[in-house]
Amino acid sequence: MSELPSRLMALGLRHVADHLDDLVALAQKRRLGARELLEHLVDLEEKDRARRSLERRTVRSRIGRFKPIADYDWNWPSRIDRARVEAAVQLDFLADHRNVVLVAPQGLGKTMLAQNIAHQAVVAGHSVLFLTAAQMLLDLGGQETARGLDRRLRFYAGISLLIVDEVGYLSFDARNADLLFQVVSRRYEKKSLVLTTNLAFQDWPSVFPNATCATALIDRVIHHADVLAIEGESYRLREAEKRAGKTEGAKRP
Repeated sequence: MSELPSRLMALGLRHVADHLDDLVALAQKRRLGARELLEHLVDLEEKDRARRSLERRTVRSRIGRFKPIADYDWNWPSRIDRARVEAAVQLDFLADHRNVVLVAPQGLGKTMLAQNIAHQAVVAGHSVLFLTAAQMLLDLGGQETARGLDRRLRFYAGISLLIVDEVGYLSFDARNADLLFQVVSRRYEKKSLVLTTNLAFQDWPSVFPNATCATALIDRVIHHADVLAIEGESYRLREAEKRAGKTEGAKRP
């Protein structure tokens, strides 16, 4: 028994190796036959590997902390197509390699909704990456060689679901526009893309003021896309005003 845990570990049976004494005791207590014991061990290993795989995908996705979709206040926006948003969270677009574009002013929860889409994709077994447009373009723009840049472009192209947050919050030069265009083009009709933006598409050229590829970029994004527009006043502003009101009320004698 002293060597068995290490041998099990070498075979990749981590859960069995870590819980060997408990499993032996359970087998003796229940008087499990050889077949029953093997089925029980396989079941435990499968569940443990699925758990560890989910943990790895979650960490790699960079989703971060977020509020679940159950906490979203559907009554606050003045305009939102709840059925289409919920369909996107249920990943109905992935099988057809469609894109999802969440268009809304600041404070209406488009990042939260994108994070919920990302989380659902992770749970479903997909490789996912969530990052802002600025983070991705900084990474790509920082590559010092053509080979390094191509390697990073292939990385962003190969992820099952790429979520690019905050397109439109900063202006980018022509080189950054070209880099974003390359990512979109490599994924076009092959892998799904989720974008969040605070700008209508006709205003996107202002984000890439000197870029000749802005129109082609928009075309590839929306050609096979569910564009989900949300309108209303900032939810975060409402929450801040509520907190300020409570604080003011607490100060009154």
